[in-house]
Amino acid sequence: MKNFLVSLILVICLFPKVCAQDLVPIGKIQTNKGTVYIKLHDETPQHKKSFIALAEAGYWDSLTFNRVIPGFVAQGGCPDTKEGFTDPEYLLEPEFHPSLTHIYGAVGAGRDDNPGKVSARCQFYIVQNSDGLHRLDGDYTVFGQVIKGMDIIDGIVAVERDAADEPVEAIQLNVSVVYLNMEELDTLLNPNQKLQRP
Repeated sequence: MKNFLVSLILVICLFPKVCAQDLVPIGKIQTNKGTVYIKLHDETPQHKKSFIALAEAGYWDSLTFNRVIPGFVAQGGCPDTKEGFTDPEYLLEPEFHPSLTHIYGAVGAGRDDNPGKVSARCQFYIVQNSDGLHRLDGDYTVFGQVIKGMDIIDGIVAVERDAADEPVEAIQLNVSVVYLNMEELDTLLNPNQKLQRP
């Protein structure tokens, strides 16, 4: 029996599409306006790990996109409270990378004006400006990129909002992580494309 199990594990891992190490974690943000999928960057390992941990703990699931500004960002997570910016449990050292900039659909970590540019990991924002927001490069950590659902974000920033840029009708968050192999990821990105099989 033991030999059979060892053989089974070896056979499974000879096929890379089935091995766990080949599964890609994708952030899935469900809202009452639709679903957004984001790729988490390997170049920002602590922010990636933090996003996955908070998503899998259900941290954001009672929260909202609390700040939406057309031509700027859709921001979600904890409100702009003192606790969100000072509680060590929710702070991360910045992880700036020259190849990760504030292009359309970039996902970044919120922060206050602290001199160390430390991220408030409980907040995230998505760049909605089609030209990008490169004035933020080097000041805020970009840790992800929307790969599907920017039309949803475009719709979210267009909703009616109050003087504090908070949507009048709450846009609830339900954030999770789905683990996809490359075939599943390709199907997500190209739902109408027939799968090519050897």
